[in-house]
Amino acid sequence: MNYLAPSILSADFAALGEAVTLVEAAGAPFIHVDVMDGHFVPNITIGAPVAKSLRKHIKGVMDVHLMIENPDQYLQDFKDAGADIVTVHYEASRHIHRTLQTIRSLGMKSGLSLNPGTPVEVIECLLDEIDMVLIMSVNPGFGGQSFIPYALEKVKTVKELAKKHNKELLIQVDGGVGLHNVKEVVEAGANVVVAGSAVFGAEDVTKAVQEFIALMNE
Repeated sequence: MNYLAPSILSADFAALGEAVTLVEAAGAPFIHVDVMDGHFVPNITIGAPVAKSLRKHIKGVMDVHLMIENPDQYLQDFKDAGADIVTVHYEASRHIHRTLQTIRSLGMKSGLSLNPGTPVEVIECLLDEIDMVLIMSVNPGFGGQSFIPYALEKVKTVKELAKKHNKELLIQVDGGVGLHNVKEVVEAGANVVVAGSAVFGAEDVTKAVQEFIALMNE
């Protein structure tokens, strides 16, 4: 089974509750929450208090992506906010093994995100602590960017590493994914796809979600 994770980064921030309700009703099982601090990435979005308020509207999986420096300081806050998965960046933590262990010790699933310039091989010694690998297919910080084709090779490599180590792994892709290329992303090995502007920028959001899910699970 493959899962769509609409990113609220592209939704109307004045009506996030309604946006979440709409895409979940259309069949989206994950809600992707992008947290940016203006330091690790050149943008500022939301923090744990907004995520906690949003949790009341989310029936499925709250998938929190921390694009922030010093993520360890905020793991408990996002646990308290109701996150099911917390993904941190390999590039943002000095002691990533401990960070991933802490996420799991708090009862959440652990995700590890790799920027476009970070080689996939860095995950191999961390696989025992990872539930999900997030391959960034754009440089993080802003929605609406174009997909970086090399990301497909990275997804294939993650899948091969997981198979080599007999590891069940969620493989997520985030950035520039639309109806035109989602099948290619899934065929490469991704089983969780983040879509922001391609969902919330669509004329008919419900139809866009349903088309994504149909293409992903053909």
